[in-house]
Amino acid sequence: MLQVTENIAIDENDISESFIRGTGPGGQNVNKVATAVQLRYDVLNSPSLPDDIRQRLIRIAGKKMTDKGVLIIEAKRYRTQEKNRRDALDRLLALIRRACDKPKPRLKTRPSAVAKYKRLEQKRRQSELKRERGFKPSPE
Repeated sequence: MLQVTENIAIDENDISESFIRGTGPGGQNVNKVATAVQLRYDVLNSPSLPDDIRQRLIRIAGKKMTDKGVLIIEAKRYRTQEKNRRDALDRLLALIRRACDKPKPRLKTRPSAVAKYKRLEQKRRQSELKRERGFKPSPE
């Protein structure tokens, strides 16, 4: 079990890893050895995540999420499989921890009277400026 927070732990069997040949550091070794890691985590069908966190995680993940609700993280920063594996897991845990933070509700605010006055005054000045640029027939 991977401990994400005090309340949330993910079963390691829910995470699948595959090793692929990756670009990046490694010289000629890059062409021969599959050191990059592709980590897959099925967010939609995971029993470990509460619904509110699941929805936030889907929104945060963006393009890393497939249509079927699988989160894919590729790690190819390092030359060894083990470091890339650790990097991918750390990134997954960081994403889930970010999803655990509830967004602060937006408080409705109103523009102050001074701000309204300044905005209207600027509009008035701009319209005057444009009016002066317009066509003026010559007095003949």
